[in-house]
Amino acid sequence: MGVVADAALAAGGHVTGVIPKFLEDIEVGHPGVTRLLVVDSMHTRKRKMFDMSDAFVILPGGLGTLDELFEVLTWRYLGLHAKPIVIADFDGYWQPLLSQVASQIQNGYTAKEAQKMFSVVDRVEDILPAIESARVPPAAPASERL
Repeated sequence: MGVVADAALAAGGHVTGVIPKFLEDIEVGHPGVTRLLVVDSMHTRKRKMFDMSDAFVILPGGLGTLDELFEVLTWRYLGLHAKPIVIADFDGYWQPLLSQVASQIQNGYTAKEAQKMFSVVDRVEDILPAIESARVPPAAPASERL
């Protein structure tokens, strides 16, 4: 996250960070962001980031990235939002995850429509076009997807 924030700031962008107090207390926050919001918990952090977002770009990352990805995917699957989700599959990083989702669909644990709820790109220059061209399929009632 720090590398992305630094690059955005260096390019003249504005960066808003959202951090739970316990992480700020151990000095994990980025001191150079334009705006830093301190919240009470990780749950509040994710909700705040969701509320402030127009779209989600999933870069290669660790457990926290998986947590955030699955939360926005699940909320999309349940019809709670229609914001674009773009998975940046640089150097095939997300292929194991994408195979897992395909397996869940193939085995009947997830509806086929789940694959239409996100797009996958493998180049940085394809991220914004993917967001701009995201088509929101009409959501079936949750009872039909579960």
